[in-house]
Amino acid sequence: MKKTIAMAALAIAVSFGAVSCKKKVSDADLQTQATTVVTSNPGASVEVKDGVAHLSGTFPDQQSKDAMITQLKAIKGVKEVMDMSTIAAPAPVAPVTTTSAVDPVVQKKVQDAVKDFPTVKVEVVNGELTLTGNVSKEQARKIKQSVDALKAGKVNYNYTVK
Repeated sequence: MKKTIAMAALAIAVSFGAVSCKKKVSDADLQTQATTVVTSNPGASVEVKDGVAHLSGTFPDQQSKDAMITQLKAIKGVKEVMDMSTIAAPAPVAPVTTTSAVDPVVQKKVQDAVKDFPTVKVEVVNGELTLTGNVSKEQARKIKQSVDALKAGKVNYNYTVK
């Protein structure tokens, strides 16, 4: 009977020893693995303490941050990931300024070229010089010659020829 009790005690001791012999990953090993993962984002860093990875730094967007946390959680031995990182503020968007595609100097020259034709107006429509009004065939020809001589670029002749 003493032998049976001794054998049972030995079996119990061995089984407890086997359970407690589970290999525990050291924080140093976890730190090495976590640092390797985090190097893909130069703005981030990680510190492992007691099996908990503390992630800090800046990420360009939420998706990058979430992917990094997922990768850290996948490391065997990491119990938890404490997220202390931030998302970078988006770059400020420069205000859009719209300018007329027509140089004011060119517009003034065209206006001077048609000043003898009071029914003709020079306007900028959709970024292009546009001539409107009522003219005769001869006036239309003279206006076109004068404006073409200025090399003003694209000009829309939207006047009515009578």
